[in-house]
Amino acid sequence: MVGAVHSGFAFRERKMTERIVTALENKYLDILAHPSGRLLGKREAYAVNFEKVFEAAAANGKVIEINSQPSRLDLNDELILRAKTFGLKFCISTDSHAVSDLTFMRYGLGQARRGWLEKEDVVNTYPYSRLKEVFKKSSQ
Repeated sequence: MVGAVHSGFAFRERKMTERIVTALENKYLDILAHPSGRLLGKREAYAVNFEKVFEAAAANGKVIEINSQPSRLDLNDELILRAKTFGLKFCISTDSHAVSDLTFMRYGLGQARRGWLEKEDVVNTYPYSRLKEVFKKSSQ
């Protein structure tokens, strides 16, 4: 299951961090989507302690999304690199709302490259048998 913050964007850092960490501790969540909540030119990232979020994601075997929508490009390169130091895996998503949105994948790949990710860091590159194992572990 994919989960993301869709309300309460103005919460203070401690509360927002607690919300996200609680979600990451839920056995049904597999992927944390658009982790900073930013919308380029419209909404800043919400206040959150990413060190604690990445620590909780790593401890619970969760995958972090890199959202390829040009209006998001979430996570940014610096946070991707920081998340990688926690041993996290990533998925690159187009967040498609139409078939034409699938072309946005190239932007997510650019974000991943700027964050120094390699093929091994991105679950989209895994064969199906390995991908099943990744998500089987996170829901146990």
